[in-house]
Amino acid sequence: MSLTAPAPTPATVTAPVRGRAAVRRRRRTLGIVATLVVTLAVWWVGQLAGADYWISDSQGTVRIDALVTTQVTVVLGLVGWGVLALLERLTRHGTAIWTVLVAVIVVASMVPVLLVEATTATRVALAAVHLAVGAVLVPALVRARS
Repeated sequence: MSLTAPAPTPATVTAPVRGRAAVRRRRRTLGIVATLVVTLAVWWVGQLAGADYWISDSQGTVRIDALVTTQVTVVLGLVGWGVLALLERLTRHGTAIWTVLVAVIVVASMVPVLLVEATTATRVALAAVHLAVGAVLVPALVRARS
């Protein structure tokens, strides 16, 4: 008769880890979906408030419609998730580094809003959309770590 517990098998060691990873993936996926919903709501409110979403620069004129907003939000959400996952694997401070990086990117994303030709309503609405992405995506992806 032995007083020690049996050695853990690979199945018992990895099962909880896989479960946590699945929960984290689900939460982060839902975070991107929530970011998209909030972003489109802010875009829509901007349109109701008078933003026409036409912007002009030296390259030409383009309208930032709901489809473009959707595509950019989802792509940037997935890229953000990938960078966060990479930083989490490479360093103990991955979440903190990622949060600072995203804050800098959100602030930097305001520069083009100021440089393009657009109505004041469009500028305000685009700035609100950028802030909405940061305000929802950052906590959603970081909290999913728990």
